[in-house]
Amino acid sequence: MKPTYLAAAFCALCWSSQVHATGVLDSQVDDFDKVQKEETLGLRNGSVVVAPIPFSNPTIGSGLVLGAGYLFNIDEGSDPSLLGLAALRSDNGSEGYGLAANFYFNNNRWQIETLFANAAVNYDLYTPAAALPISQSGILARASLSYGFTHDASLGLSLRYLNTDINPAVPGLPPIPPPFNQFLNVEIANVGFVGKWDTRDDTIYPSKGFIVDGEVTRGYTLAGVTDDYSKGWINFTHYMQPFERAVIATRLSTCAVSTSTPFFDQCSLGGTDGFRGFSATQFLDFRSLSAQIEFRRQFTDRLGAIAFAGVGMVGPQFNDLKIGGTHSSYGLGARYRVSKKFPVDFSVDYSRNSEREDQLYIYVGQRF
Repeated sequence: MKPTYLAAAFCALCWSSQVHATGVLDSQVDDFDKVQKEETLGLRNGSVVVAPIPFSNPTIGSGLVLGAGYLFNIDEGSDPSLLGLAALRSDNGSEGYGLAANFYFNNNRWQIETLFANAAVNYDLYTPAAALPISQSGILARASLSYGFTHDASLGLSLRYLNTDINPAVPGLPPIPPPFNQFLNVEIANVGFVGKWDTRDDTIYPSKGFIVDGEVTRGYTLAGVTDDYSKGWINFTHYMQPFERAVIATRLSTCAVSTSTPFFDQCSLGGTDGFRGFSATQFLDFRSLSAQIEFRRQFTDRLGAIAFAGVGMVGPQFNDLKIGGTHSSYGLGARYRVSKKFPVDFSVDYSRNSEREDQLYIYVGQRF
């Protein structure tokens, strides 16, 4: 699942994926699906997982996610299905909760993923004049149904409903009253296609293979003054193992939206691509393109480290990406493996961007 700021804030129970309060919740629920593989079958033979997870990112600050999930296998050849919930709160006042239900059956041939989230997130919207503090709240519901045509490739349909209120969060400024707030209160339904081609040797800590995933949607305005719009994104991520206990991961990402897309669903660095170094609301436009590389080294069964770098651009058209300049970042990270049975890492990354700003990221799992 890869999101909007509210969706990404529930693209992150894609972390999206990643980034906003809802996205943070989304990825943490997804992590339950990755950390445990049950050998028993049936709803009654599942397992409960409860985990407090600290996080930090430049969009909504630092905080804690508390998640709980119930995992069970519908059949022997499918990934674990999940019933999960999560709640978060950050130091900038962002908070939210989400519920997820994901079902995988018939040897993973069929995949059903659903999510409901309610969040109120605070972030800075970067404008040419200055960063504008924004308070965005609302509810998000999402569902997708995918069918696996082969062991590696699947295609499906996605539905999303978003009802969100947006207000400036300037100290001392009250919320905008009706009817003027109709410009900032919108209700949108998105219909689209999702696709994935996955040859990775592992879904948690891959060392070989690749995954291509993407989504194309059409947004229909149910309330508010925004127009209907289209959005599409795709990520290509490749993994290779140059030597034992080392992995090189690379990602190429692109995004395109129509000119009527509201700002919170536009392309950005750090939105659907997982780019580190900038707030996901800092560089917004109708097109984006980014490339990232990461070197991962496992020193012991528990301790590891990474080095990463990335470069990206946003612009009104693909042939105008250079208008806004090239944005880059690099950094180092530490990894602590929280389980000997499953390769799940607690991650702390430090980055410096091309504007000489430093950012700290704390999360569970890998960035991509």
